[in-house]
Amino acid sequence: MTNPQLLESTLDHPSLGATAFRPAKRIQQSILAEPERRALLWMAARTPRCINSDHLTLLGLLSMFAAGGAYWAARWDSRYLWIASLCVALNWLGDSLDGTLARFRDQQRPRYGFYVDHVVDAVGTLALFAGIAAGGIMSWPVAAALLLAYFLLFIEVGLATHALGEFRISAGAFGPTELRLLLIAGNTKAAFATQVHLLGHAVLLYNLGGVCAVVGMLAIFVHRTVQHTRTLYAQETVR
Repeated sequence: MTNPQLLESTLDHPSLGATAFRPAKRIQQSILAEPERRALLWMAARTPRCINSDHLTLLGLLSMFAAGGAYWAARWDSRYLWIASLCVALNWLGDSLDGTLARFRDQQRPRYGFYVDHVVDAVGTLALFAGIAAGGIMSWPVAAALLLAYFLLFIEVGLATHALGEFRISAGAFGPTELRLLLIAGNTKAAFATQVHLLGHAVLLYNLGGVCAVVGMLAIFVHRTVQHTRTLYAQETVR
């Protein structure tokens, strides 16, 4: 239970809240986690001083909007899918390097970074899925279901980070980087043919991938919700 006196004291003294904040433990166990970490550290050591974490965060956001625009433009010219892939790669650079650079330079702003990074991710993902649907390579209902499943998982991760002090970036062997690579692979296939044949029927490649992603994310959401609820119940059982 929350201690009202402690809460009141923290609100009366904002600096106390900043001091009491403890960054959550980052858990990244995806396939590419270790080589990605080494690559990011290598880039952080060579990033010009005139570039800081905020610049990279902005790059990550703008590249998501640009990717959404490229997907939309692909309705008329499939070559824009190559531009979309480039934007996804730029998003990886901005989204992944910003925190690494801050830690490398010992310029961490844990609360600011956590909050801004997640807001940027939410807005950028909305722009991305809207662009994919507007481009006609995924139907709007599938895009909406995918976005809702993503936000459910997104919310659960945020709540678990606050309640358990663990920020799980990956789900099993897959993390944001692996998902970006799958998206780029899908763009490459869709640049030549947006449809695939399944059981004798032609279906949109991204509809098929979107439905699989929805099922996967909902399964992860249910599993984590049950797991984390049990953990918290065991930690705070009333006797």
